[in-house]
Amino acid sequence: MSDRVYLRPTSFIDAPFGLDEQARRLAGGLLWFSAVEIVRVEGRRLAVELLPVAELERRLPELGAGAQAAWANILKPRAPLALGSRTVRLDQPQVVGILNTTPDSFSDGGRFEGGEADAGFAMASAGAAIVDVGGESTRPGAKPVWEGDEVTRVLPVVQRLAASGTAVSIDTRKSVVMEAALGAGAGMVNDVSALLWDERSAGVVAKAGCPVVLMHHQGDPETMQQAPHYERPVLVEVYDWLEARIAAAEAAGIARERIVVDPGFGFGKNVQHNLQAMNGLSMLHGLGCAVMIGASRKRTIGAISAEAPADRRLAGSIAFALKAADQGVQLFRVHDVEESVQALRVWRAMRDCALTPG
Repeated sequence: MSDRVYLRPTSFIDAPFGLDEQARRLAGGLLWFSAVEIVRVEGRRLAVELLPVAELERRLPELGAGAQAAWANILKPRAPLALGSRTVRLDQPQVVGILNTTPDSFSDGGRFEGGEADAGFAMASAGAAIVDVGGESTRPGAKPVWEGDEVTRVLPVVQRLAASGTAVSIDTRKSVVMEAALGAGAGMVNDVSALLWDERSAGVVAKAGCPVVLMHHQGDPETMQQAPHYERPVLVEVYDWLEARIAAAEAAGIARERIVVDPGFGFGKNVQHNLQAMNGLSMLHGLGCAVMIGASRKRTIGAISAEAPADRRLAGSIAFALKAADQGVQLFRVHDVEESVQALRVWRAMRDCALTPG
């Protein structure tokens, strides 16, 4: 793998006016960039060469078919996601509200007990484009939940939200739960195992024709934070792993435009791994899929903030969200919907101002 080339858009600019040959638009979104890092792996380190976009395009033939495909993916606009009758545009940041129906989630376990659907309505009202309903905790050390219990937890919530017209995603690793939730009106599957935990899952998603989130992970929730280790730079391993999962999903009949990738912040990654992945997120656009980030209230924030508990990590969560927005990430999975929507609206307003001539 040492001779492989990766491309990472960088040197983002306020606006492209008068810079037709010097700037390119990232994935049909609100960001324009003027340079690209050509990234190669040398042992456990990255070798980086920075090129203006015009120079990169002149050199593409010598960089090989993989780099040419990644470049085309970087420039290709992302198609909107269709969640039932709801359409979620990916040319702008979108918030995905986290709605746990579990008693033991790391941040809000039991918080909504008895009022989960009302909490979902509040998230949608506050600006969440999608409400992501989960019935099994995947925090470090969590044990699997029987699928019957998981269905019992999520189904009434999914039914109420979907009946109201809310775009709903089901956060599960299990095909039985996927089928039940999709039948109740969920329009997307968010699988932290990237369709690996249950061999039927890929077929369920393909048959439903719905979007799916494939998340990178190392190990399972019970063991993933026990000394996570990477042989190569973490972002490269994440990229290659997600590329393989995209290929497997396509082979199962899932169209690439319905695939969202998530680098799996905190899933088999220590603080340094998480920060390295966050710093290099824009490289993932070379996969040709929308990107979702789920850094909200994660332990990394506490680790660099005097061990702040989960309910005091809002500022760090917003910092990570804005860093991701600055690299073209389209979807933001968050606990604090109102605050995150406000932060991203201010970010969007600055982009709109920069892109308005005069």
